[in-house]
Amino acid sequence: MGIRPGANAPQPDVVRRSHDRMTARIGSILFPLVLLFSAACGRTDLSDLDTGDTIPPPPVSADGTHKIRIVGSSTVAPFATTVAERFGATTRYPTPIVETTGTGGGFKTFCQKIGPDRPSISDASRMITESEQALCAENGITEITALSVGFDGIVLANARQAPTLDLTKEEVFLALAAHIPDGQRGFRPNPYKNWSEISPDLPDEPIMVLGPPPTSGTRDAFTELGMEQGALALPELVALKQADPAAFRLRTHTIRTDGAWIDLGENDTAIIQSLIKTPTAVGVLGYSFLEQNGDRVKAAHLDGVPVTFEAIASGEYGLSRSMYIYVKNQNIPLVPGLTEFVQEFVSDRAMGPDGYLLEKGLIPLPDELRIAEQEVARQLETRGARE
Repeated sequence: MGIRPGANAPQPDVVRRSHDRMTARIGSILFPLVLLFSAACGRTDLSDLDTGDTIPPPPVSADGTHKIRIVGSSTVAPFATTVAERFGATTRYPTPIVETTGTGGGFKTFCQKIGPDRPSISDASRMITESEQALCAENGITEITALSVGFDGIVLANARQAPTLDLTKEEVFLALAAHIPDGQRGFRPNPYKNWSEISPDLPDEPIMVLGPPPTSGTRDAFTELGMEQGALALPELVALKQADPAAFRLRTHTIRTDGAWIDLGENDTAIIQSLIKTPTAVGVLGYSFLEQNGDRVKAAHLDGVPVTFEAIASGEYGLSRSMYIYVKNQNIPLVPGLTEFVQEFVSDRAMGPDGYLLEKGLIPLPDELRIAEQEVARQLETRGARE
C-alpha cells in the first residue's frame, strides 16, 4: 500500500521520526445530577444520551456533481468545516460534507471503498495505524496522500468559576489509570476517589474527568503523551517498560471504568457544556475548543507550563500533537474539486501565519514544513491522473 507522505506524513518508522521532530518543535447538555449519578454507578459512556440522529446531506449536489466527503477527527473537523464553507462560497464546486466520526471511526469508513459517494478525505489527530493501512489495502485503497495541517494541544479544562488546577503527568496517570502500583511489586485497582488523595495540593473534590471515547484520536494522544509519560515517574512502571513493553503499554493506556472517567462521545462541545454545569468536573479536549470558549472554561497548567499558543507551537507544553488529513488518491478523478480543496486547506491564506484557520485555534506549521506540504498538495493533480 502506498501512503505518500508530505512533510510530516504518517509512514511507519521514517515518518514517526519526522513526527517526533515536529512535536519537539513545536443535541443534549449533561446536567450535574446525570453526571454524578453516572459516576456513582460506574457508567463511563454517556454518548448515547444524545437524542436524535443526524441525517447527513446528500453526497450529490442539485446539478449532479458529487460532493467531497470528509470524515474523521472531532479536533480537525472545525478546521475542515471552515475550509469547506470557504471553498463552497468562493469556487464553482459544491460545499464539501464534513462528518465527525472520530479518528478511528473516520479511518474505518475511509478505508471501506473507492467511489465518488465514499469519503475522499479522513481527518486525523494521530497517524494512521498499520491495521488501518491494512484495512484500506484489503479494500483496494492502495494510494493515499497524508498531509500535516498544523498543531493542536490537548488540554485538561474546568469551569471558569472552579479552582485553577496545576497538574503533573504523574498525577494525571494516578488519577485515571485503571491499575496503579501497590508498593509490593504488583498492581491494584485504582483506589483514588478525590484529587486530594493523590496530592494535598489538589482540590478535595471527586475525580470526574469527561473525555472522548476509545475511537478518538484525542484519547489515543492523551494516553500516549499524558498517561504513558506520567507513568515513567514511577519506578515500578519504568521497570515494567524495560521488562515487558507490551504489559507496560497495557497498564499505561487502560483508563479506569469505575466512573472517574466518563466518555462523552466525539463531541468537545458537549464536554464544554457539561463542565459549565458541573464545576467540579475536568474535561479533556482540544486547544481549539478552549480558544473558542475561553470565557466559560479554563485550562489546567501541566507540569508548571500554562497552555498557550506559543507553548504548543514550541513543544514546551507536554500534550502537543500534530493534525493530519489523508487523501484517497484514487478518488481524485472521480470527485470534482478534490485536489483544489486540499490545496486550499494547506494554502497560506488558510493555515499560514495569518491564515483564517488561526481564528479557529489552529497552531500553524513552521514555514518550511508548510511550504513542503503545499508542494505535496500541488502534486496531487498528477498523482490522481496516474491512478
